[in-house]
Amino acid sequence: MEILTGNELTSGGTVYLDASGTWVESLAAARVFSKEETAERDAALAATKAGGRVISLEIEEVTLEQGIITPKRLRERIRAAGPSAPLTLNGEIYDRQHLDEDGHVSI
Repeated sequence: MEILTGNELTSGGTVYLDASGTWVESLAAARVFSKEETAERDAALAATKAGGRVISLEIEEVTLEQGIITPKRLRERIRAAGPSAPLTLNGEIYDRQHLDEDGHVSI
C-alpha cells in the first residue's frame, strides 16, 4: 500500500493526496493506493507535477493498522507528526501558512 506525499510550495508544509484528488495536511485523510492502482497513482503524480503547487513528490509505503495509516519509513512518520521543535522568530512561536489560507506569500 502506498500514499502520495509532497510539500506545498508556498508554505513548505507536508501534504498528502486524498481520495478526491485534493492535497491535504492530514495523513489520516490520505488516499491509500493498492499495488493494483499504480496507473491511478502515476496519473495523480503527473497531474500534480503539471500543476506546480506541490513539490518534492514521494511515493510512500504505508501499512494500515486498525484503520490508521502508518508510514513505513521513520522519515515520513516524523514529517507526518510535524516539526520536532517549534520555529521561533524574535522570541515568538511561528506557525506556517496553511493550505486553507490565501495564496499570498510575503516577500
